[in-house]
Amino acid sequence: MAITDWPSAERPRERLLAHGAAALSDAELLAIYLRVGIRGKSAVDLARDLLQHFSGQLGRLVDAPVSALATVPGIGQAKAAQLKASFELSRRALLQQMQERDNLTSPGQVRDWLRLHLGQTPHEVFMALWLDNQNRLLAAEQLFSGTLNQTAVYPREVIKSALAHNAAAVILAHNHPSGLAEPSTADELLTRTLKTALNTVDVRLLDHFIVAGNASPLSFAERGML
Repeated sequence: MAITDWPSAERPRERLLAHGAAALSDAELLAIYLRVGIRGKSAVDLARDLLQHFSGQLGRLVDAPVSALATVPGIGQAKAAQLKASFELSRRALLQQMQERDNLTSPGQVRDWLRLHLGQTPHEVFMALWLDNQNRLLAAEQLFSGTLNQTAVYPREVIKSALAHNAAAVILAHNHPSGLAEPSTADELLTRTLKTALNTVDVRLLDHFIVAGNASPLSFAERGML
């Protein structure tokens, strides 16, 4: 049955207009974007198929390449490209919101962006959010990337980047593709090493986040580990 044949109160678009986007499921939101389904399947059915293709994980869907999205029956390259464009706009909007805020002193202000940016990355990535002396965002920079279980982080390169951005403070972040957010002994040692190195050029380390899947990123500062 096509969505147009559903009772008005059950149609995703009408429900969004009546109750707001937060009231809809992931599949219903995707269905509004997809607009139409395929023979024998409504847009909601197609959206559910799309989510199921990525194990029901919205983060995996967001991070999937166009080629992977296009393999889902009924999606194709055109819809896949549109989806990727919308996901990238979401990332950029979150980054712009961080840049427009007065400061980033609260760990909660960067969690959503880090989860969206790193949550489903299949290899380990280490990045820095460089801040000015009022804790306003100067740049979000990927510094290193590695294999599934390790990445080489060189303090000298971190210092060079800090000086290049004329940063006064930094929030560090890296992901755990394993899905476990708990810091390893190596993570703790690296954090202490980088904090000491950054102190030599008067750059304050405000926090270090570990991002693992869709869970809330772990904050070293909140754990009292800085």
